[in-house]
Amino acid sequence: MPESVLSVAQLTLTGALVVWMITGFTRLPGRWLRWKMFCRATFTMVTLTGTRNGHIEPVNVYQHLSPGSFLLGPPQLQTVINHLTSSGPYDRIDGTGRILSASGERPLEVTDSRVVL
Repeated sequence: MPESVLSVAQLTLTGALVVWMITGFTRLPGRWLRWKMFCRATFTMVTLTGTRNGHIEPVNVYQHLSPGSFLLGPPQLQTVINHLTSSGPYDRIDGTGRILSASGERPLEVTDSRVVL
């Protein structure tokens, strides 16, 4: 096979790969050649404070998850907050944050140990 044919095939393949990668990050979740990992994930960025015996201290919910966990949606956040308030470390948890998902960014509030969207 001549070298010019090989380089044309390499360029074509490289171009097709680049186009595939670019279209994989567009906003059409669930379509063919899309990155399903990103279109179904929900990220929560939240700053929480816990009240324990009248003293307020910061709460890191990720300390109470299994190692390697980083995706935390509102139902999972509520479960962790319920565990922290029912098992005794905190009397009440409050805070604010943002939810990031395929549908966009929304505000999040935790009031009296309840997640409010």
